Amino acid sequence: MSSVGTSKGVLEICKFGVYVAVPIALMYIFANNSENLNKFMGKRSYVVYPKEFLTPPPPEELRGMARAQKNNLRE
Repeated sequence: MSSVGTSKGVLEICKFGVYVAVPIALMYIFANNSENLNKFMGKRSYVVYPKEFLTPPPPEELRGMARAQKNNLRE
């Protein structure tokens, strides 16, 4: 094997090792101690949606309002 082929083989083995080791390490860190997960999640800011104040009227009511407004414009 050439030196380039060997170095690529070692690189691929290292990448595979990282690919396997990182999820295992994270599972160990977060699954064994839930406080770690709470600390990690607590540091992140997430989207908080505002509460709905008014619910929109149903489609039938909207149609009735549109008809009434249309009739008022005709008069």
